[in-house]
Amino acid sequence: MSLPTHTVIILLSGIVILSYLFNMVSRKTKIPAVLLLIGTGIAIKYLSAYYGYVEQDVNKLVKILGAIGLIMIVLEAALDLDVNRKKLKLIRDSFLSAGVIFAVSATAIAWLISYWLGESVRMAAVYAVPMSIISSAIVIPSTSHLPEHKKEFIIYESSFSDIIGIMVFNYLVMNSVLNLQSIGVFAASVGLAILISVLASFMLLYILAKISIDLKFFLLFAMLALVYSAGELIHIPALLIVLVFGLVLNNSHLFLRGRFRSLATHEHMEGILSLMKSITAETSFLIRTFFFILFGYSIQLSLVAERQVIVLGTLIVLILLGARFLYLRFILRSNLFPELFLMPRGLVTILLFYSIPAAQVTGSFSVGVLFYVVVVTSLFMMAGLLFFKPKEEQQEIAEVSGEAN
Repeated sequence: MSLPTHTVIILLSGIVILSYLFNMVSRKTKIPAVLLLIGTGIAIKYLSAYYGYVEQDVNKLVKILGAIGLIMIVLEAALDLDVNRKKLKLIRDSFLSAGVIFAVSATAIAWLISYWLGESVRMAAVYAVPMSIISSAIVIPSTSHLPEHKKEFIIYESSFSDIIGIMVFNYLVMNSVLNLQSIGVFAASVGLAILISVLASFMLLYILAKISIDLKFFLLFAMLALVYSAGELIHIPALLIVLVFGLVLNNSHLFLRGRFRSLATHEHMEGILSLMKSITAETSFLIRTFFFILFGYSIQLSLVAERQVIVLGTLIVLILLGARFLYLRFILRSNLFPELFLMPRGLVTILLFYSIPAAQVTGSFSVGVLFYVVVVTSLFMMAGLLFFKPKEEQQEIAEVSGEAN
């Protein structure tokens, strides 16, 4: 039995409204909205089965929404990144944090999967990389109440984690042999992607500045998606194009100099940037909503209850937590709270997992492990945000307690 058209419209509208309510609940309770969305997807699946509706295969739709969401999320993150001398230390620290923690986590998880499942280290690495990436789609919207310096560190770190993880994943699935030659070829593709990124960014800025019609955002997004997909087809890390464009747009005063100054005035660029941030945030929100609902719908809960899934998933989470603790405590030597717990896995992890080529898929790795890691790391983030109180709030609590005494 299939759903009538008007019922589908009511359901889709209700999901969007519910997602807005989840965001409001998340801000008050610190419960990640992603968990509420996944739970809603699971509930829809079992309710539809209970009332006799045919279960739909949504894996292909999850992949499409994930790819679009990835573009929007990286663009949204890049539009929040300001580049100036005062932030060079912050950018350096967050980049090193993302890179080192990712490398340690991916190496340790790959060894664990290889040992646990008896697979080759290379095969295990394909599964380890997605689970070593911090989800900017989950963590960035959850940092609104953090102090500015902590918030900026998390935004930069999670954005760099996305980019580094996706590039390494692309390298692993593109090359059957890991050697200096394949690394050189991949490095050349990164250089080509950066060159294309700069050229495409200036072309898109010119279009934004010169086009007279108001309906320009989705034209721009279509061009970004076209360039991204073309880059994926020729096997270059095309997400760099999206990142560089966002950085150029948000820091146009650094790039529009000399003969490029005629492309657009500062006031014009400020208006375009404000509109882009608003539309990008709304679109990202909509895509994330349906992505995590569909992901929840696709989950088989019976898989998560398996003992091997729970044990392997717990070990992976402990590796992620340990790598983060060691770096923040002994190398960066920064405050551990709540940064230690802000390591959720989400959209990028799920998307890359579903993007593993058929030739590199192993039946011994259960998708239940993926779901377990996503949920548990989100719960860690919730705990960190729930128990963290800025200094101003701590002072107010202390003053109230002193007055009461």
